Amino acid sequence: MEQTKENKMGTMPVNKLLVTMSLPMVISMIVQALYNIVDSIFVSRLSEDALTAVSMAFPMQNLMISVAVGTGVGINAMLSRALGEKKFEAANKTAENGIFIEVLGYVLFLLIGIFVTKPFFLAQAGAGDIANMGIEYTRICLLMSFGIFMQIGFERILQSTGRTIFTMITQSTGAIINIILDPILIFGLFGMPKMGVAGAAIATVTGQICAAILAITFNLTKNPDVHISFKGFKPQIIFVKNILSVGIPSIIMSSVGSAMTFGMNKILITFSSTAVAVFGVYFKLNSFVFMPVFGLNNGMVPIVSYNYGAQNKKRLTKTIKLAIMYAVCIMFIGIMLFQFIPDVLLRLFDASDHMLEIGIPALRVISLSFAFAGICIVISSSLQALGHGFLSMMISITRQLIILLPSAYILAKFGGIHAVWWSFNIAEIASLTLSLLFFKHMYNKIIKHLGE
Repeated sequence: MEQTKENKMGTMPVNKLLVTMSLPMVISMIVQALYNIVDSIFVSRLSEDALTAVSMAFPMQNLMISVAVGTGVGINAMLSRALGEKKFEAANKTAENGIFIEVLGYVLFLLIGIFVTKPFFLAQAGAGDIANMGIEYTRICLLMSFGIFMQIGFERILQSTGRTIFTMITQSTGAIINIILDPILIFGLFGMPKMGVAGAAIATVTGQICAAILAITFNLTKNPDVHISFKGFKPQIIFVKNILSVGIPSIIMSSVGSAMTFGMNKILITFSSTAVAVFGVYFKLNSFVFMPVFGLNNGMVPIVSYNYGAQNKKRLTKTIKLAIMYAVCIMFIGIMLFQFIPDVLLRLFDASDHMLEIGIPALRVISLSFAFAGICIVISSSLQALGHGFLSMMISITRQLIILLPSAYILAKFGGIHAVWWSFNIAEIASLTLSLLFFKHMYNKIIKHLGE
């Protein structure tokens, strides 16, 4: 089928386009962040140990989502570029090969769930109730992770063609189902058995599977720009390579967060399990600030990729500038919340006096780094959209492994628990410096010469 109609990413006024593309994603990400917070609030009502166990599960869950989302970033960038270049058959093949890679990702984490979960928890917490609850929770999330891989894969195809309203529906539906099922399964309401942390995990995967079914349905019925058919499908190296050239750096970049969290948990557990719980709560709370920025990015990436493919420098640069402006505004709101009501935020998680003593200064210090983070996130995503995910990967590795973890270790050793949190500010300033240097290089090398 020949497709000649100009996609809105090449014609609609840039600010209107960015808002209409991003707003559904921002809303769905806020719902997702709300789920993250509500999920932990319910778990915290079981015990502080249960909250710590779920917090320790984060590196493994984040690694899984990193693989799914990183592959999705590759699909998004390559598919949008193909549409911008009017290569419609290549766009179809990109989508099909992208879903194939997502399936392989699920198989990998199925095996990790079976063989790696137990030694992973024993390395962090040793034998005991925290490890037992963490193993139970994580195994369910990994063994049933086909939902999240299919959800993200098919959502990114919708995003690539500008249909972000449908991804808002899929993500919001999954999160709402999750929120509804959480208390029912955790506490055994309405005649259901009380499952504890296992109930939280089952609620999570059920929401993901429902969202995946919706995303597949929307692609088949509401997305005329991409035609997916697996009849006689064979993986094609050129498309797999193109997707992974962007996807692997993105996967590594996101996975670095898992290594960082694992390392921070090891540093913090030397003080107390409460310190680990505080760090876990911080991650849940910061998602309410960062998720909208990621939603903004999800709307921005296909616009940048499309106009890169169409050689339209003016639209590309305007999109990035507007995205930075909106990201900084969102981050400023986050700073205000963390500075002025940290005690209110922590009490949502049934915080003890000891948890408040550690958590209030932690939230106030870490949130100062938000001032730099918004710019870094947009620049990093712009580099991915231009097909240079390696540079984004280097920014992430530098920030989280080369700067943050060593400085956290040194500050913990010589300054105690309250000094540890300043490592986030040190790392974010280094990240901003590197991001600006890389973007300047990319501008001079690629963006400056578009359309010549």
